Amino acid sequence: MTIPTPNVAFDELITFLASSPSTREIVTYHPSEKLQARMSDLLEKNRQGRLSIDEQSELDEFLRMNRFMSHLQAKAKQNLSAS
Repeated sequence: MTIPTPNVAFDELITFLASSPSTREIVTYHPSEKLQARMSDLLEKNRQGRLSIDEQSELDEFLRMNRFMSHLQAKAKQNLSAS
């Protein structure tokens, strides 16, 4: 499996946002299966205490992007409810 770097994950998110997604597309957005699998791997290694420094940085970046999208999706849901 090719291991995505934080830049690949960031690029995926930027590409999605640059495509001018609709509010509904934002609400239903999910990272690619490859990124989800990588995040699962990193979370498991973290639980086991086996993350390298680079992997910790990668996990931190994934978590920041996840929080950002969670906030964006919450706002998008509010906008859908208000319409």
